[in-house]
Amino acid sequence: MKPLLRTVLLVALVANVSLNFLVGQEGLHIALSVVSGAVLLASAAGLWMLRVPREN
Repeated sequence: MKPLLRTVLLVALVANVSLNFLVGQEGLHIALSVVSGAVLLASAAGLWMLRVPREN
């Protein structure tokens, strides 16, 4: 599960950065940025929830 979430996180990050250069239409750019940002945040939250707590 973690490798999949890491892959989704990386793909969403690359997609969000590349959208700034590729998309010319303003409305489409905003919609795609919001979707890729939401996917990025969701996968980061999933990875955070699956982390193993450290023992002190």
